[in-house]
Amino acid sequence: MRETLIVIGLVVLAVGLRSARTHLLRKLGALTLLGASFYLVYSLTDSWIGGMAGALLWFFLPWIELLTRVRRMKLPLENRLSHRKTPNPSFFPNATEAAAAMEEAGFEHISDCGWEWAGMQQFFRLFWNPEERAIAAVCLCEQSDVAFAFISITSEDSNGRTWRTTNFPFAPTLQCAPNVRWNHVPCERSCFHEILVDHRKYLGKMKIPDDQLKIPNPEEVEQMIEQEMRKQVEHNLAAGYITLLEDGHFQYSKRGLIFLWGQFIKDMVRLC
Repeated sequence: MRETLIVIGLVVLAVGLRSARTHLLRKLGALTLLGASFYLVYSLTDSWIGGMAGALLWFFLPWIELLTRVRRMKLPLENRLSHRKTPNPSFFPNATEAAAAMEEAGFEHISDCGWEWAGMQQFFRLFWNPEERAIAAVCLCEQSDVAFAFISITSEDSNGRTWRTTNFPFAPTLQCAPNVRWNHVPCERSCFHEILVDHRKYLGKMKIPDDQLKIPNPEEVEQMIEQEMRKQVEHNLAAGYITLLEDGHFQYSKRGLIFLWGQFIKDMVRLC
């Protein structure tokens, strides 16, 4: 009975910490949940090794989805953007404010477009600013009952390298091409002005002066997004993370599933 009460107490404490707004307390809540799992298995097996296995079991849970849903997914090799209407703002409360902030910062609206990717509907509202030499986008993602929005700011230098700052909340599901660099900022940072400052600092940190940045062509932004996705797919094909199917689709290889598992672990550690 004593062991049961300790486990219940740890779980209740973990839930309380996980509901806190402070990032450090949420991480402490995740560690408390691992501690509860360790103590539960340890009390049943009277073994430290068993307790460690019980705690580490959380990190292998993604394999349930990887071996059931992800392994059977077929993704299109060629994916084209199409013009779409703006989704219902009630599903994405921060998207309207982000678009307004982009206009306040001198970014001009280019287009509204989207596509379907891995069963997820993605909508892009695209902006550009010739003075900043950057493309800004607010992306709305919807899959089943899950919906979220994120912001990205992208610049391209004269050497063909892409520099992107984003508050995208998850690790990429495909390995980025060598010429694409991501600067992840905390997903809680939803203010476009702050992300723009982060992007400028990132370019400065990477020693990319303004005169080396290309002025984007607003008429080619959609084509640029499609080409970047195609290059990313080709890079992952060459790396062996995905395999090409006869019907013009591709799916994850065994190596790709292991890569995805690593990305899941990164998200669990970063977002906990």
